[in-house]
Amino acid sequence: MRLYIVNLVGLLRPKHWVKNTFLFIPLFFAARITDLAALSSLFGGWVAFSLVASGVYILNDYRDIEADKLHPEKSKRPLASGAVAAGAALLIMVVCMAGGLGLAWWLLPKFGFILAIYLALNLGYSFGLKNISILDVMIVSAGFVLRVKAGGVLAHVFVTEWLTVMVFLLALFMAFAKRRDDLLIKSRTGMDMRKAIKGYNLEFINLCLPILSAVILVSYLMYALSPAAIARLGTGRVYYTFLFVLAGVLRYLQLVYIHNDSGSPVKLLYGDRFIQACLVGWLVSFYVIIYYKDLVLF
Repeated sequence: MRLYIVNLVGLLRPKHWVKNTFLFIPLFFAARITDLAALSSLFGGWVAFSLVASGVYILNDYRDIEADKLHPEKSKRPLASGAVAAGAALLIMVVCMAGGLGLAWWLLPKFGFILAIYLALNLGYSFGLKNISILDVMIVSAGFVLRVKAGGVLAHVFVTEWLTVMVFLLALFMAFAKRRDDLLIKSRTGMDMRKAIKGYNLEFINLCLPILSAVILVSYLMYALSPAAIARLGTGRVYYTFLFVLAGVLRYLQLVYIHNDSGSPVKLLYGDRFIQACLVGWLVSFYVIIYYKDLVLF
């Protein structure tokens, strides 16, 4: 019984709920992360987004059962391994989607509308759009932008064009890295892990990743040094945080090209100490710079 409950929880992919912390980004950038009322609303939004996202994960697993059985990692998932029956999984999927949308609408109708767009986009992804090369990674990246937009709506914070662009580019960068991992698996096994992979090859991915990483770094510097950002944040020292962004991107490229380890950004976030240190360093430095503007060390 205990093992079955563990498999039911695994079906929801709780480790992936960390992606929904993107809802908190607008509040953090607005220097209002200590606003308890906004944090309370965002936590409710995080729960709603996590429920809907889990429903989407279940739908994807259900539709990809046969393909996942051939994957070295995905074959261990509850549906692909047969640990959870398809009927039970679909019931949980419906409950998650309905519960998440209901909670979102109760929190704020506009937030519910954005979450409904996210669900519709992912339903389209699950039912065929994921098989179209380029469009598949664009949809995944758009999902992260919707998370940030939803967080801005809940916290009543304006999401700038800089934040929108950087989030999209970062998500696109990681999505392409994940496709590279699929290509490496294909080279070892001779099997396509997803239909869209036919539209990619290593030469193309190896060209896209450095281009995207360069655009991300330049965009971040342009944001940090822009007069609009300096005026909005009340400080011109944000560019100091570029050190951690640069180190994080370089580490990710190192993992991709040297260690051939780019299958799951979430797995890297939980398992790579260097990436974790870069993230913590960036968060702490950004927090100190925008929340303690009068503290001048150098």
